[in-house]
Amino acid sequence: MHVRRSAPLVAVLAVAAGLGTGPGTGSAPVAFADDATSADDATSVDDASSTAPSVSPSRAIPTGLYGSNDPTYDGVWRQSLALLALDTVGEKPGAGAVDWLVGQQCGSGAFAAYRADTTAECDAKTALDTNSTAAAAQALAAVGGRDAEAGRAVRWLKDNQNKDGGWGYTPGGPSDANSTAVVIGALTAVGDAPEKQEKSGKSPYDALRALAIPCGDGDDDGDDDGEKDGGAFAYQPDKKGGLAANADATAAAVLGSLGEGFAPDSGTKTDNDSGADTESLGKCVAGDAPKDLAHNGAVHLSRAMTSDGYLKSALAGAEDQPDHGNTADAVVALAAAGDTNAVGKPLAWLEKNYGVWAAKSGPAAYAQLIFATHASGENPRDFGGADLVAHLKDTGPARDVDDYSSVPNEDTAAGEDSGDGLDTGVWWGIGLGLVAVAVLVGFELVRAVRKRRQT
Repeated sequence: MHVRRSAPLVAVLAVAAGLGTGPGTGSAPVAFADDATSADDATSVDDASSTAPSVSPSRAIPTGLYGSNDPTYDGVWRQSLALLALDTVGEKPGAGAVDWLVGQQCGSGAFAAYRADTTAECDAKTALDTNSTAAAAQALAAVGGRDAEAGRAVRWLKDNQNKDGGWGYTPGGPSDANSTAVVIGALTAVGDAPEKQEKSGKSPYDALRALAIPCGDGDDDGDDDGEKDGGAFAYQPDKKGGLAANADATAAAVLGSLGEGFAPDSGTKTDNDSGADTESLGKCVAGDAPKDLAHNGAVHLSRAMTSDGYLKSALAGAEDQPDHGNTADAVVALAAAGDTNAVGKPLAWLEKNYGVWAAKSGPAAYAQLIFATHASGENPRDFGGADLVAHLKDTGPARDVDDYSSVPNEDTAAGEDSGDGLDTGVWWGIGLGLVAVAVLVGFELVRAVRKRRQT
């Protein structure tokens, strides 16, 4: 949802991380959009079926994993969002899909973006990150029966809280709005109060407050109405401590300030408890309580989408292109903050234009859309005539069922039961029987040859 990274972008960041300049060390990878889809690509839903996600021929997609793209940079993230989205609409994910996610967890409770070899223990070289861990914690807490694993993930997050109360992408990295917000969602998911999770006397809400742009800052007209950047959140301060408005960070921080995870229910907050009285709706307010900051962030997002109905990409060279993912996240944030009047236009735009983006992006994109429709009180099974839940399930394992033993997997080639036809025991019996017959036939042939020689 909020921390969406395209594989090429994260590949560069992964290299940078090895040089000490990667995520959480001053750069802002999660603040950028993951789709630089051109306006020409923003076609109708009808075109989605013609664009299927690609899979690298050199990498087999693990059994139980949602999506067919290389999972190296987003396996845990997209799996977590897929499981949480299914739970949100009352669908029970298959046990194999849940087991896949559990199998990615390290002994410490943390998660990396993806571990190809889960038989190897995690060590200092394992690229653990707060975003994958917090997303997995939310999903495991939701699916049921995995409280222990979710609790271990949250304990690791608590152990790696920064002194300013927030979290960076990597443990110990500078706090950012996106990472702090997704961890708040994880805390809430396991029943912990975010405001009570303090480090050096600072809570996660203090970290978000430090990234909030006050009302009036950045105005073109000098008025104290927050017309331009006031109310928004920055991803991180710049080198001089300045704050630059970032739509992705703002959408994340609105949910974080409300103590919500990825999938807030419809009507989570009413207009009057979202941080302002009725007269202040649509206006930036001066308070700095979490609910005030959430309200102001929602106001900023609403204004940013007033003219076009969508947010624009922050990627270099793509400034005039729509950002589908950030727009979906903004809808969730607006709905959670109680600004129900502002969700109609962007939700209608997504309904008409999500097709190619979602088909290319895969399960995380469909999950984001499900979160947006759910939070807005709409039906994700009838989104412009399309069933988002069915689309999400189509990206999943061969059979998304409780009994996952019938799904062929990597071990099938080694002789394990695939669930098709006769089971392993029967085939062993047949094989032994054939061997016995061959031995008897050979024995009789030898006896026949000996008799002829004797005569």
